[in-house]
Amino acid sequence: MQRYIDLIAKAYSDYANYLWYSITHPGWDNFFYWVLGVSLFFYILELTVPWRKDQPKVRKDFWLDLFYVFFNFFLFPLLLWQAGETIISAFYKDFVGLLGIENPVLFDISELPRWAYFFLLFIIADFLSWWVHRMLHRVPFMWEWHKVHHSVEQMGFAAHVRYHWMENVIYWSFRFIPLTIIGYNLVDIFAIHVFNMAWGHFNHSNISVPNKISAGVLGLIIGIMISLEYSTGIYYSISIVLLTITASILILGPYMKKLFNSPEMHIWHHAKEIPNKYGVNFGLTLAIWDYIFRTAYWPFDGKDIPLGFPGVQKFPDTFLQQISYGFGKKNLKNKT
Repeated sequence: MQRYIDLIAKAYSDYANYLWYSITHPGWDNFFYWVLGVSLFFYILELTVPWRKDQPKVRKDFWLDLFYVFFNFFLFPLLLWQAGETIISAFYKDFVGLLGIENPVLFDISELPRWAYFFLLFIIADFLSWWVHRMLHRVPFMWEWHKVHHSVEQMGFAAHVRYHWMENVIYWSFRFIPLTIIGYNLVDIFAIHVFNMAWGHFNHSNISVPNKISAGVLGLIIGIMISLEYSTGIYYSISIVLLTITASILILGPYMKKLFNSPEMHIWHHAKEIPNKYGVNFGLTLAIWDYIFRTAYWPFDGKDIPLGFPGVQKFPDTFLQQISYGFGKKNLKNKT
């Protein structure tokens, strides 16, 4: 027991130090400034080239959603999740140790070439997230928590992070064992986390981007990653980036909106009126899972469709009310 207490204390201390270091030391490996930069980037796009031109520049609940960005990415781990994650990880290792399993990694994909390892880790993590997201819509008590995210009535980049803190717990819990079994390291999880964060901001932004541009941005990201791994000079790095941008536009350009989620597709996930009971378009970063499992729905340009869910006008509209929503019989009885 004392070991677990010590682990909790160390987890709080380590994360508090990490958060303060992140704020006071900008850098490429600093998630705090990645969130800040990506958020500012998409807000500037929303102001200059909005998709819904009649939507207010400071849309409904804009400041609430900005606080959610800080809370879910930084404050919640400090208050609760960092300690919980540490205990679960330690308990899991102790449990498999009792079973005589010294190494919980059964299929070590880190031994693959780095590009293949990173690609597989991204695909597996996104696939697991798709199933968890679908479960949030199908399991009644989980849907009560997920309603917080669907209470958005005017879409913008920060709406991406308006979600109940229990979603952090659910997503991590269901992905922990599969990701542990295949092996991963925190550096690569960090890179995937940054990419998914940026694409999630994009999906919720009040912008519409042509396929060639989104394909070019993807090629730019891939090119930077490859050049950081293999480049021996600035000119070689620039050549790699230009090559990946061109290849991505030519090869992926025509299919981007079926491969990757987009604002035009994700708006239908938030539609107030949906064609079935459990929802559509569950993809977080990739859209392919919805096409594979036939949950894709994109009947027409839906930029002006009403958002939310039936009864959303009665849903709590303050932060404290929303993060305490979904507990107890009252909320379940009032489910809409």
